[in-house]
Amino acid sequence: MKIERVQGTVSLRRTIESGTEEQRQAVKRIIDDVRNNGDGALKKYTEMFDGISLDAFAVTQEEIEEAYWLVDENMVHIIREAAQNIREYHERQRETSWFMTRDDGTILGQKVTPLDAVGLYVPGGTAAYPSSVLMNVIPAQVAGVKRIVIVSPPNERGTLPAAVLVAACELGVQEIYKVGGAQAIAALAYGTETIEPVDKIFGPGNIYVALAKREVFGQVDIDMIAGPSEIVVLADETAKPNEIAADLLSQAEHDERAVSILVTPSLQLALKVEEEVEKQLATLPRKEIAQKAINEYGAIYVTDTMKQAIDVVNELAPEHLEIMTAEPFEMLSAIRHAGAVFLGSYSSEPVGDYFAGTNHVLPTNGTARFSSGLTVEAFMKKSSIIFYSEQAWQQHAAKIAAFARLEGLEAHARAVEERLKRGGK
Repeated sequence: MKIERVQGTVSLRRTIESGTEEQRQAVKRIIDDVRNNGDGALKKYTEMFDGISLDAFAVTQEEIEEAYWLVDENMVHIIREAAQNIREYHERQRETSWFMTRDDGTILGQKVTPLDAVGLYVPGGTAAYPSSVLMNVIPAQVAGVKRIVIVSPPNERGTLPAAVLVAACELGVQEIYKVGGAQAIAALAYGTETIEPVDKIFGPGNIYVALAKREVFGQVDIDMIAGPSEIVVLADETAKPNEIAADLLSQAEHDERAVSILVTPSLQLALKVEEEVEKQLATLPRKEIAQKAINEYGAIYVTDTMKQAIDVVNELAPEHLEIMTAEPFEMLSAIRHAGAVFLGSYSSEPVGDYFAGTNHVLPTNGTARFSSGLTVEAFMKKSSIIFYSEQAWQQHAAKIAAFARLEGLEAHARAVEERLKRGGK
């Protein structure tokens, strides 16, 4: 890893999922095809991109039963315990409708309503992501969403990873479809003969999935366009170099574009972590991916003071921030920009990824400056409630009409004044 002495601000080399013009046009063609031809287009693209011909896209009960045979029983219990932790945390985020009254009889409020239907895209390929199922489905259920749909690309056997199916079944998801890529996003947005459309789409995917989500936004809502994973470790001389190195590599193995950064005022620690990263890389199964990420997007920033180190962290606005210092809670109030903050040497980032209960869907590409991780609120919408009493109307109608005319909207003003003609009746 590159060690760099810094005294001012820094920036990360980040990749934005904007794609090439060729990719964008390809995605538009796929979406139009699915919109016009439904299941026929899904079948065509599943054959083309996933290499398998499917007669039906819905996961069957037999496939779910087989999944339970393939997943170790102990792992099923771990999934259940993780789900309970996640549900317990997200239950505290539940919002309720509210009302307020004024002395003149006016009643104002906010009605909180869960979305009717949401779709979750679960990435496929060589890996399985049951954690994505837990992190997206559970807050939707806590919010009260009635219809939750999972889509994911089929494997060479024409089914989905067993762990994904077990996680979905444990949560009681009824609609699971074996379809991936831009065509799956189009199906969720516009519907086909098999898949009814949803109101909002969640979940990460490859560049084609990201571009498809951009393209259908407006027809449906989307959660975010996620970039490569990021971790920043803020550490002092009390931190253990081997633990920091392991945590940096835990993100580097995700993607060749993943960002792994150490920020510290200790040059001695920086040198030890640099050495430890190279040592641990040698035995990683995903060494090639992690090595490229470390070479291209990894760095160690050494500052003069801890205050400068904190300033650097806030400038980076990372997805994941680990604070590995003697008194991590003392640092927390100074942190302004981070998707999730992990305090202390035992709070390794994977704790949040899988088990603690917090959500691992977090803002990337520096968007932690203005956005938050996935919460129950993302699965709900809010309506303003207004009841104006006659007393309030008589008192304020002229002011409202004057405001309308200030903006040149005469019909607005007249809409107020028409009611003044009642003469109190």
